[in-house]
Amino acid sequence: MTAPETPPRRPNRGPAAAAGNRRALIAAAREIFAAEGPSAPFTAIAKRAGVGQGTLYRHFPDRVSLAVAVFEENVVALEDELGDDGTTADLLDRIVEQATASTALVQLLLGRETDPRTVELASRFEGLVATLIERDRAAGRIGAHVEPADVAIAVSMLAHELAATPEPDREPAAHRARRLFDAAFAPR
Repeated sequence: MTAPETPPRRPNRGPAAAAGNRRALIAAAREIFAAEGPSAPFTAIAKRAGVGQGTLYRHFPDRVSLAVAVFEENVVALEDELGDDGTTADLLDRIVEQATASTALVQLLLGRETDPRTVELASRFEGLVATLIERDRAAGRIGAHVEPADVAIAVSMLAHELAATPEPDREPAAHRARRLFDAAFAPR
């Protein structure tokens, strides 16, 4: 009788694999947190990403670091999608999509608005909001009374509400919130 064959070991690519591992970890975190909630085990994230737990902790020493990385990707996507011709309404639509898919991650960041890891992201997001408001004002789509802080509050309220709403009720809740924001932001 022969011994069972062990699968061949993947070669350790060291630092050359870091960027790919990071991307895989962020993608895995999106999936695992969406399926299992904010207390999902890190081991499940590492396994889904195809890396060891040590690699996960090297990139993301805690849950907040991982949540910030996911939201950084979200902000980059918003900048790419909306930077040239997006509107405030488009922003709210994208936030609904992102918040619905990332409710566990929103919960992980609640109360961390002054955390240095979130401050830079907030600044980038505020810059995008200011650009969209300026564009919408010039096109007559948004009232002169609307300030970037108003949109930031609306986005925060929307994300927090969707994170706290059971999945089957999220779409109707988002629709109601959008109607309120559209009315509040309309030109007067």
